[in-house]
Amino acid sequence: GTRMNIKKAVDKAYEDKSFKDLTKAPISALAGLTDEHQQLLEKCGVKTIGDLGSWKFANWARAIVELAATEE
Repeated sequence: GTRMNIKKAVDKAYEDKSFKDLTKAPISALAGLTDEHQQLLEKCGVKTIGDLGSWKFANWARAIVELAATEE
């Protein structure tokens, strides 16, 4: 199977964190996202990686993308 290299997904300061700790980390801990992204998402009530991962709109979008791939 495919293994995820977490070092590519998070900023250097978060590379040694557990997945549980990462769910509590700010969104800006994700590689490529900045404090500006953090501020914008906080306006939507999304403050942590855990919030983002369980945000209903992100889940709906993910489901639509997955289902679209199966459409004929």
